[in-house]
Amino acid sequence: MEPFLSKLKDKRIILASNSPRRQELLRGLELAFEVKVNSVDETIPPDLPAEYAAAFLSRLKADSFPDALAEQDLLITADTVVIVKGKILGKPNSDMEAFEMIKSLSGTTHTVMTAVTIKDHKRSVTLEDEAKVTLRFLDEEEIWHYVRNYAPFDKAGAYGIQEWIGFTGVTSIEGSYFTVMGFPQHLVYQQLKKWQ
Repeated sequence: MEPFLSKLKDKRIILASNSPRRQELLRGLELAFEVKVNSVDETIPPDLPAEYAAAFLSRLKADSFPDALAEQDLLITADTVVIVKGKILGKPNSDMEAFEMIKSLSGTTHTVMTAVTIKDHKRSVTLEDEAKVTLRFLDEEEIWHYVRNYAPFDKAGAYGIQEWIGFTGVTSIEGSYFTVMGFPQHLVYQQLKKWQ
């Protein structure tokens, strides 16, 4: 059986993300790709509204890619932010910061925004998706169990919905589960269909 996006087989698809979840989800679209990541200063301008942060960071990653894209290249970058009460939660830098982030999400409905930028040598398109996630109240013992056993330092908001805390704490999702994981496959697939 030929992959549905087989017309892209002559493209060199580059995923600029070390995230094993994004790699898994892009693989799920039956695409061959390589991973190539460069260092980017992910500082969000203080006056930027929270809902624009994911798109800003996704475009920043694409625009700062160090090599000029050849005609056959197709670059994919992505970023996810968690927003609670208007505040952006990025990736935690310590156990305590992870604990405090999850504590702030406990018993709330928060927003997860994921943006994906697809870029070739001629054009660039940024896709955005939003999901609402509700977490039940988590006691401190549960939060520490998750932080110490799952080390969620590569995850926005300090949690992964596909891990223990998602299994035991998430009571509802409005929107795409994969957007919460960090890669809205349905939007990427539709855009890549147009690209081919």
